[in-house]
Amino acid sequence: MGLAPDGSGMVLLVQCVTDRARPGNGFCRQQVAALDRGARSWVLRSSPLPEIPPSRGVTAGLTVLGPGRALIEDGGGEEPERTWFTADGGRGWRAVDRRTVGTTPAIPAGAVLTTACVPPSPAPGSECARERIIVISPEDGRRRALARPPRLGDRPRPAAVAEPDGSWWVSGRDPVSGRDVLAFSRDGGRSWTTGRLPSPPAIAGLPPLRGVEVAVGPDAVYAAESGELEGGEPVKNPMRALHRSLDGGRTWTRMWTTGPEGEPRTVTGLPVPGPGARVTVYGERAPYESVDGGRTFRPAAAGTSWIRRTGVGLLREGDRCQYATSRDGVRWSEFALACEDPVPGVG
Repeated sequence: MGLAPDGSGMVLLVQCVTDRARPGNGFCRQQVAALDRGARSWVLRSSPLPEIPPSRGVTAGLTVLGPGRALIEDGGGEEPERTWFTADGGRGWRAVDRRTVGTTPAIPAGAVLTTACVPPSPAPGSECARERIIVISPEDGRRRALARPPRLGDRPRPAAVAEPDGSWWVSGRDPVSGRDVLAFSRDGGRSWTTGRLPSPPAIAGLPPLRGVEVAVGPDAVYAAESGELEGGEPVKNPMRALHRSLDGGRTWTRMWTTGPEGEPRTVTGLPVPGPGARVTVYGERAPYESVDGGRTFRPAAAGTSWIRRTGVGLLREGDRCQYATSRDGVRWSEFALACEDPVPGVG
């Protein structure tokens, strides 16, 4: 699901029909639902995606690039790569080239950041030797390299969308010191400011940092650092540390260091900043809330959710068909999608 700043949105839905007696007769229909600006319900729109056998699995993804604009990318691995773009809310789609062509001096409103291999491309099945930051344009769905990216080593990890204050964030490694750093831009990617994270000491034998999730709140910026933990129960989405900045990301203080016991030990998506020193971390088992900037936590509620940024604020994706959005990290507007409708996605 993706939501634009005007409240409109689009979502990719998959409905599978199976026949236990004849498994080969089963199929999955890939559909697109759209929520127009001011509309009260989602409606099904055309989709360029074909029906697929249930055994194949879904390889498509949808990215919203602003009001009425979205990109569908399908394939990869043994399947051919195909990409389609819409500028009219899914009423019509046209094929676009997925290759990176040219550069862009700035990140336009509605764009999404991702990464791609620095040419030449690696052999099939091989990893990139180096990656660069790519801008997916809301005008035509094409990919262009950012002309002046921050220098953050061979594996920069950009946040897909901008934060509420318009800032863009990228995590990586300082190529000189090897330290974990965050870079931010408040002029659309034309220039960048870098701040070093006070990360926990590296642990021998464990993989390095996985990435950093940044969320800008009304009074502070929080950065949840992911990476393998030493000791304690193994977890799927480990959080090594939570950092806070009170000067917009120029300097950071490590507020929480994860140990073998105590919670939170995991993070599912972004930390959720609130007013003052309030911050909530959603984990694999439950969310945990802090009122002192992340120094101490207490259980907040039951249930698990995944948190990510969209054009209308934070999106909380819960179990099955339950969602909620929030602009301030405190008040949430809940809604359901694709629950019990005869045709998923309508209602």
